[in-house]
Amino acid sequence: MSDAIVPDSEHRGLVARLPRGLRDYALLARFDRPIGWWLLFWPCAWGVLLAGGAARWDLILWLLLGAIAMRGAGCVYNDIVDADLDRQVARTASRPVASGAVSRKAAWVWLLALCLIGLIVLLQLRWQAQLVALGSLLPVAAYPFMKRITWWPQAWLGLVFSWGALVGWSEVHPADWAVLAALYGGSVLWVIGYDTIYALQDREDDALVGIRSSALRLGGNVRAGVTLFYGGAVLLWALAFWMLRPDWVALIALVPMAGHLAMQALTLRAGDGANALALFRANRFAGLLMALACWVVGNA
Repeated sequence: MSDAIVPDSEHRGLVARLPRGLRDYALLARFDRPIGWWLLFWPCAWGVLLAGGAARWDLILWLLLGAIAMRGAGCVYNDIVDADLDRQVARTASRPVASGAVSRKAAWVWLLALCLIGLIVLLQLRWQAQLVALGSLLPVAAYPFMKRITWWPQAWLGLVFSWGALVGWSEVHPADWAVLAALYGGSVLWVIGYDTIYALQDREDDALVGIRSSALRLGGNVRAGVTLFYGGAVLLWALAFWMLRPDWVALIALVPMAGHLAMQALTLRAGDGANALALFRANRFAGLLMALACWVVGNA
């Protein structure tokens, strides 16, 4: 498989073994780049674990399946909406819809199939959590248009990619909403931070075609901006932990995550696309560190 097909694929070999027709649909749902569904899944796990649901492995696995399916569905929808813009950006021009490898009609069918998997996951939840999950549909549908109307589409992505924390918490412990609000707010800032890093790869192309992003808006202050977002996330998470368990052990549990995010900010090189991609992907491990912290605090 050539670099022209999937320039930032993580699992090039696995995707290359698929028949060409199936490969295009796998690429359309970004199955070759699992970082996306990890980042969507981790807030789900945080909500479950901080709410005291460490024993609910069935729920965590269902939410993982839902994250994989719905992240794929979101990517398909995004590519349908953004096909014309994608053709003008070097990194995205080879995406299946933009390149014509998958028709828009076929993409819609694939989108519906992925949503059916999401529906199966939804039916495993109590009705309160189902309503919370359904509340994400409008923000998800609006996201692809945010880059056309605001310099901060990353903030909207933060609302969407953090929604799983609301679902996981509502399923296990539908109470203590102030704790959940702080957890969710911290997750939103985390997403803004890492997606600003990701957007550094496309700054030149985005400027040419009129796509807006926090990376462009921050200009030469990207590192300071990412540091501010990550710092705010840690403070809100510390507040959530303290409200749930007011002792120093709760805050100590957050130290590894805080250190990891500090490392990202300190080593960020705004003009280095490879560095940006590596740091963005490092948030998969950061999510695990936060999950462990939530487990310690929520299940002690």
